[in-house]
Amino acid sequence: MSDDRMFPADRVPSIRRLMMPRDTNALGSIFGGIILSEIDLAAAVEAHKSHPSRIVTVAMDKVEFKQPVQVGDLVSFYTETTRVGRTSITVHVSVWAQRRFGGGEFVHVTEADVTMVAVDENGKPTAVLRKSGKA
Repeated sequence: MSDDRMFPADRVPSIRRLMMPRDTNALGSIFGGIILSEIDLAAAVEAHKSHPSRIVTVAMDKVEFKQPVQVGDLVSFYTETTRVGRTSITVHVSVWAQRRFGGGEFVHVTEADVTMVAVDENGKPTAVLRKSGKA
């Protein structure tokens, strides 16, 4: 399975995680749900750059696993804010695994667009706070 994407060597990932045996499925590769959870966390890290208060995930668009993730892979989650609306923030997350404990080749695992919504203390949508701290 070929993927024409180039590894983003000039960027710093939002989060990185070494995959361990506890994260495996019955086939010996990493559960897709583990990767989805980390995508959600990486998107939140990025979204908090635009909104320093409460946010919740409302959508994760089209996650297609292109390569399996194995025990010992060092997985990096690269993020970019693609849209800031009145109450929502959309973050693109690109996931790359470096094989053999971070010493091997890089493979593009998956990507997703995650929509986060700013919420108040009651869980109701609220205006995104900009860098100035104002909506």
